[in-house]
Amino acid sequence: MSRIVIDARELRTSTGRYVERLLYNLQSIDTKNQYLILLKPSDFDNWQPANPNFKKLLCPYKEFSFGEQLGFARQIGRLRADLVHFPMAQQPALYRGKAVTTMNDLTTARFRNRAKNPIIFTFKQQVYRWLNRRVAKKSVAVITYSSYVKDDIVGFTGINPNKVAVTYLAADKVMAAPEVFHPVQSKPYLLYVGRPMSHKNLERLVKAFQFLKVQHPELYLVLAGSKDTNYERLEAWTSKQRVKDVLFPGFVSEGQLRWLYENCAAYVFPSLSEGFGLPGLEAMMHGAPVVSSNATCLPEIYGDAAHYFDPLSVEAMAKAINEVLIDKSLRTELVKKGQEQAKKYSWQRTAKQTLEVYKQALKD
Repeated sequence: MSRIVIDARELRTSTGRYVERLLYNLQSIDTKNQYLILLKPSDFDNWQPANPNFKKLLCPYKEFSFGEQLGFARQIGRLRADLVHFPMAQQPALYRGKAVTTMNDLTTARFRNRAKNPIIFTFKQQVYRWLNRRVAKKSVAVITYSSYVKDDIVGFTGINPNKVAVTYLAADKVMAAPEVFHPVQSKPYLLYVGRPMSHKNLERLVKAFQFLKVQHPELYLVLAGSKDTNYERLEAWTSKQRVKDVLFPGFVSEGQLRWLYENCAAYVFPSLSEGFGLPGLEAMMHGAPVVSSNATCLPEIYGDAAHYFDPLSVEAMAKAINEVLIDKSLRTELVKKGQEQAKKYSWQRTAKQTLEVYKQALKD
C-alpha cells in the first residue's frame, strides 16, 4: 500500500470539476492505496470520502502565497507521502518529494488579465512561467488534457515527452430540470458560457454578432457567467459600440443552463487558447450545434463535430455562425455528431489513466 497525497485546494475553482470528478472515480477503482486529500477550510465540511482508504485533511494555505511555499511544504513533508499529486502548477517550488503535476495549459503564461494591475500581473506572470518550468522538471510525471498541450509543454519546458501523459476530461449532463430563461424564450439566440478572460476572445464574438444582426435582426447573444470586472468591462464596451440584444445574465442556475444549451441556435466558442475546451463538449452533450475556433486543442477534442473558424477573423467567425444558422442539414449533422463525440469521453477513464500514472511514478 502506498500513501498518496492529493492537493484538492482547487476543489471550488474552475479546475475544481477535474479534481472533484477525479476523486469521485478514484474512490471507486482503487481500494489498495491510502489517499490523503488536502482541502481548504471552506471546503472541508462539504466533501466527504466514500472509500475508507480516503482521508481528508485541513490545508489552510492559499495558492500563490508565502504560506504555500513554506507552511504547505512543511505540511506535505510531515505526511511522509510516497507520492503527491498537484492538480495545478501552484505548489511549493522547493518540495523535493516524488510528485505528479497536472498542467492544464500555458494560457496564463501567455495572456494578460486586463482586470489586474498590469505591473503586478506582469511580475506574477514571470514567476508563473518560471514555476511551470520548475515543476515540470522536478515532477516525476506530468499530466495534461490534450496532445496539443502536451507538445506545448514539452516545447516550453524542455522536458522529455515520455514524461507527459494525456488524460482527456469528460462532459457531465446537467441533471437539473430545464428552467426557461425568459429573456430569450421563443427567440433565436447564440450562447457562450464561461469566463470573459482576454483569451476567450469575446470582443470579436460581439463584433461578429453585430454583422449577423444585419441578416438576422431577431437574433440574440447570451454571454453567461458569473459577473466580474472583465464581464463588466465587456458589457460597458458592448454598450459603447451600440451593439443591441447582447445579454449578460451573470450566474445562471443549473436548470437555466440546461435550457440555454438545449434551445440555442448555436453554441459559439471563440477562444484563442484552451487546454481542453470542456464547455463546447458540454454543449454537444445537450444537443447544441457547436461553432468553434480552430485554435490550439479544440479540433483535437471536438473532431468533426464542430463547425470551425479562424478566431482572429471576425468575418470568418460571422460566416461560420451564419452557415449554421441558415443550413438546417448542417445543424442536424452537428447535433448528431456532437452527441456522439461527447460520449467518447469518460471521467472513469480519466481516473483509470491517472491511476496508471501514479503506479508508474511510484515505480520510478
